[in-house]
Amino acid sequence: MSQLIKRSLVEQAVEQLRARIANGAWTVGQRLPTEPELALELGISRNTVREAMRVLAFSGLVDIRQGDGSYLRATVDPLQAMQALAHCDLQQAREARHILEAEAIGLAALRRNAADLLGLHQALAASTAHFHGEPDTYIACDLVFHQRLVDAAHNPALSELYRYFSGVLASALHHSMCHGPRRQSVLDLHHAILDAVEQRDPERAKALSRTLINEP
Repeated sequence: MSQLIKRSLVEQAVEQLRARIANGAWTVGQRLPTEPELALELGISRNTVREAMRVLAFSGLVDIRQGDGSYLRATVDPLQAMQALAHCDLQQAREARHILEAEAIGLAALRRNAADLLGLHQALAASTAHFHGEPDTYIACDLVFHQRLVDAAHNPALSELYRYFSGVLASALHHSMCHGPRRQSVLDLHHAILDAVEQRDPERAKALSRTLINEP
């Protein structure tokens, strides 16, 4: 019972701190009040504050620096974003891919380097080898290829957003593979996208990506 009470107090503290962050109590990069100060403001123990701050650090909102204090890292909780992504339907996932993935691949066509191309060719070779095999194995390989395409844009924000999004993509791919035949045209589109990236043709890369995204 005492553990349940403790957890409840920590959860309440987390919610209060999240509410303050959402309401603009602190700006990104600002040093937060100390544990004693927060404990006094919230009317809870320092241990409860410490546990709540660990939760916020795990979710990416707070950066805890040993010996220096805690700093606000973000005002939007990545875990909440992940929950929203998890509830996307197939059409919503497709729309998000058009905005995020196709544009990122266009940038990749402009910015890719030799190491990117090597990794992309290796990932696509693995996907091709497993295209007619077990769905889960193919999907895992395909996700590596798509992530490397986005990574080739050399934009850490896009890469991280797509990494969050990959779970939704996996679900869409699984649905597609389990509810229809595997068509060579889909695999051909992957090879065409890589060729466009290799040839530094962003418009063709984006157009091919959108065609692939629209495949049922």
